[in-house]
Amino acid sequence: MAAIRVLQVFTILNRGGAESMIMNYYRKIDRNKVQFDFLVHRKEKAAFDEEIESLGGKIYRFDPINPLFPGDYYNKLRSFFKEHNEYSIIHSHLNTFSCFPLKIAKEFNIPCRIAHAHIAIDDVSFTSLFSQKERVKETFKKLIKLQLKKKVKKDATHLFSCGDKAGKWLFGDKTLFTTMNNAIDTEKFAYNASVAKQYKEELNVKDRLVIGHVGRFASQKNHSFLLKIFSEILKEKSDCDLVLIGDGPLKKVMEKEAQNLAIDSSVHFLGVRADVPELFQMFDVFVFPSFYEGLPVTLIEAQAAGIKVFASDSITNEVSLTDDIEFLSIDKPAEYWAKKILEIDATKKNDNTKKIVKGNYDIVSNTQKIQEFYKEQVRL
Repeated sequence: MAAIRVLQVFTILNRGGAESMIMNYYRKIDRNKVQFDFLVHRKEKAAFDEEIESLGGKIYRFDPINPLFPGDYYNKLRSFFKEHNEYSIIHSHLNTFSCFPLKIAKEFNIPCRIAHAHIAIDDVSFTSLFSQKERVKETFKKLIKLQLKKKVKKDATHLFSCGDKAGKWLFGDKTLFTTMNNAIDTEKFAYNASVAKQYKEELNVKDRLVIGHVGRFASQKNHSFLLKIFSEILKEKSDCDLVLIGDGPLKKVMEKEAQNLAIDSSVHFLGVRADVPELFQMFDVFVFPSFYEGLPVTLIEAQAAGIKVFASDSITNEVSLTDDIEFLSIDKPAEYWAKKILEIDATKKNDNTKKIVKGNYDIVSNTQKIQEFYKEQVRL
């Protein structure tokens, strides 16, 4: 029997949280039984493309969706489904934008249409329109998303979420959605002292406190505040380095901001990396002051590596699986965050692998669940 082909729908297949999550599942799933193909909305090549194709997946490229004038997108998607009738499952990870592909999938009677929530966005208030925390463009995008979320449930047959907070934001009542955990390959992230030593030596940060962050350079991630925190840390402890993994539209802005704060000699912008599990080994502290998130897989990974984590209290406490994570308010000043970070003993790394497995965030058991779900949809 041929493998069930599931059409996974994303914006672009770079190393973001949702993309990394689905790749964790894709690597572990029995591809003789279930195969993933991908519909993306960018024409440029992305980080996971080669790996996907090596695993037997196909990638179909569309232009970005124009949420104000989606007619052209609808027509192209209709042509796509006329040509590709092999899909009985479409799994959309576009959050509020899932309403667009699911609408056409319903027209073509695709029986299983999954809308997957990956993020919880704060409501837009009158004061936020004038806040320096957000750019006007970001606020406008939020307003569009807040309108679109009303439409997502209409054409979906199944509602998935990375956690309670994201699901309640996009779908409402908890009874309406199923949680698909942002599971990780726990063994890959378990602390390895020799790898930590090797990577610290390669970056020339041996015997220094290494503070890490993994995330896209976008306003949501609050890198500007992170740099201010690090600046305050350096005032008290000079033998520290900040390592930033990722890319995005604000990367150059943050590089300039590091220069303006006169901390750029201690800040390492490493870009998009394929060796993220190894990079986690050299982090002593992980700082994550996002304005909003769904359930960030990076915080699961950091805890699996035994790293001390300081995260924004706007992030769901579902991610708290160990004693190594503490939530702080981003309304507190950078000096407060710096003080809290310097108070802890970051040299001791705990073996948290059993806690990650017990918390049901290990990829092996979670992959079996989603594989059975996909197979059941085809049998119906």
